[in-house]
Amino acid sequence: MKALVTGGGGFLGLYIVEQLRARGDMVRVLCRGQYRRLFDLGVECIAGDLRDKTAVATACRGVDAVFHAAAISGVWGPWRRYYDVNTLGTLHLLEACRSQNVSRLIYTSSPSVVYDGQPHCGADESLPYPAHYLCHYPHSKALAEQAVLAANGNGLATVALRPHLIWGPRDNHLIPRLVARARSGRLRQVGAGDNLISMSYVENAAAAHLLAADRLSPGSNVAGQVYFINEPQPVNLWNWIGELLARAGLPPVSKAISAQAAWRVGGALERLYRVLCLPGEPPMTRFLASQLSSSHYYSVARAERDLSYCPQISLDEGMRRLEPELRTLAGT
Repeated sequence: MKALVTGGGGFLGLYIVEQLRARGDMVRVLCRGQYRRLFDLGVECIAGDLRDKTAVATACRGVDAVFHAAAISGVWGPWRRYYDVNTLGTLHLLEACRSQNVSRLIYTSSPSVVYDGQPHCGADESLPYPAHYLCHYPHSKALAEQAVLAANGNGLATVALRPHLIWGPRDNHLIPRLVARARSGRLRQVGAGDNLISMSYVENAAAAHLLAADRLSPGSNVAGQVYFINEPQPVNLWNWIGELLARAGLPPVSKAISAQAAWRVGGALERLYRVLCLPGEPPMTRFLASQLSSSHYYSVARAERDLSYCPQISLDEGMRRLEPELRTLAGT
């Protein structure tokens, strides 16, 4: 097939591109920057932004399937920034798929679209969207996910995947920030340290997108559905962080803050940053406090049944592949 990958130069997007090219698919990428790796892979690159309807329509011309992995992530920032890219950008893409007769769209969503601040233990896709969100990212992604699912039909088949805590080599967000905080002595355990979470090694998450694309067609049982994507067994978040730091050659986390205190600090910092219009983002927010202290792990039974999803890279192997990068980040 000929596929378009939005955000193909990003963390997950690049792995999707590599796996598509490895099996012989033609790939086009819509992205804002220039990436040497894409050139090496023989990928057609279109410079553009999801907010630009003309660029999006051009990118969709003549493709069979769209992998929509581009998004603005984060826990802080103005609503318009998230809404314009994550929500409106997705609406532009859906419109372009219709006008250019694209038959399949695979949307990269997030479990945070159903996160209500309460523990999720073995939860499945029946979880409802919450009435309120603790930050703009999940809200904007939820609106986009709903639009993607509603667009299914009349020749366009859509599916939404929710990979949880994507990690692995070339991560430019989670791992570098975690290591930087640990090196500076600012990393604190939040809560009792016994919370379990789902994780998705990046190559496994990318492979799930290809599985979904191969099973997606108008009228198929995958069309119009949403799937959690992660390793079947949850892990203890703080034990996993401890192993990351050990492999990076850094000392373990030695200080802690209670979940309640972190929540209060996060709320106070949010108000301070909002009132004073401070640059950057608060070191703690209510969303972060909740995510770092509570359990949230998800069943992949539906993905196993409908997509034949079965992660190929184990936690231990993922750690082994990531270790050289951890050492570089830590300077050890």
